[in-house]
Amino acid sequence: MKVAFISRATLVSGKGGDSIQVFNTARQLRVLGIDVDIYLSGENIDFARYDLLHFFNIIRPDDILPYISKTSKPFVVSTIFVDYSEYEKTVRKGRLAPVFRLLSTDGIEYVKAIGRLVINGEKIKSPYYLLHGHRRSVKKIIRKASMLLPNSLSEYERFRSAYGIDKKYKIIPNGIDTRIFNPVNNTVERDSRLVLCVARIEGLKNQLNLIRALSNTSYTLILIGARAPNQKAYYDQCMKEAASNIHFIDFIEQEALLNYYQKAKVHVLPSWFETTGLSSLEAAAMGCNIVVTRKGDTSEYFKDYAYYCSPDSVESIYKAVEQAAREDVSRELSSYILSRFTWENAAEKTREAYLEIL
Repeated sequence: MKVAFISRATLVSGKGGDSIQVFNTARQLRVLGIDVDIYLSGENIDFARYDLLHFFNIIRPDDILPYISKTSKPFVVSTIFVDYSEYEKTVRKGRLAPVFRLLSTDGIEYVKAIGRLVINGEKIKSPYYLLHGHRRSVKKIIRKASMLLPNSLSEYERFRSAYGIDKKYKIIPNGIDTRIFNPVNNTVERDSRLVLCVARIEGLKNQLNLIRALSNTSYTLILIGARAPNQKAYYDQCMKEAASNIHFIDFIEQEALLNYYQKAKVHVLPSWFETTGLSSLEAAAMGCNIVVTRKGDTSEYFKDYAYYCSPDSVESIYKAVEQAAREDVSRELSSYILSRFTWENAAEKTREAYLEIL
């Protein structure tokens, strides 16, 4: 079987959780004997070489539409259905903030696509998207897809509710790289006052409120991640408000993260929305206590093992961190993650989906 993975043009230059999902799923599918090539949106594809197309990120339909209009090959979509609307409507600053408060979720995504064109030069590749807008474009993709591959049942239910279309689906859980994140070899003594947040620094991830919660406290907070494109003002505000106990480290590869996950007692991802939060999975597997938001699909993954906070409340974030730092590390959580959420498991379920379609 030969499959083409197709994802956003900035998959490599602007790495995010979807980048990790794409490359690790491809690697494990190859182990299972499936031939996978990875393309960035906009690249030419010889469709005749492939049995199936696999797209990622339904919230970027302009990356998908040009391909499905040129071929009748069956295709699946890993939806990665992130909902930015609460952040965009209530938190975002700048010239577009008043506009976003008046728009629907789909309208916001359409304006953002135009913004990427104007600011970053990311071309709009589909005339259909330009003329018919975001919502109708997403619906067109859903109807033509052979199957949707959400990361959780919660994600699928949100997606179905948003677009009013029932579609064949298979849940493909996100995972961790067990070659790297394995607590068996962890002999490092944990620092109960060391707190991590591994994520791209952007408004959606809510590092600013985390900084406000922990600045000038007895905790040491290490923020690991690159500044998101077009969010320099947010990054600068984070730097400005960070006290001396807050430290910034730019993007580092997953292998280098291991040392930090081994030492920290707590990992925090107080986002305004998460489908999962891959760094939370990695930290949990390595034995950290984790603090996450309930906004999104996180509770389906972490159940009662996590410490939950409200992203809009500095006090809530601090209290959740304090509780997580005080409690013993949960070995049960690590075993739970390693038994269910690995890229091997994700690849096997993806393979099952392919076989069902073909």
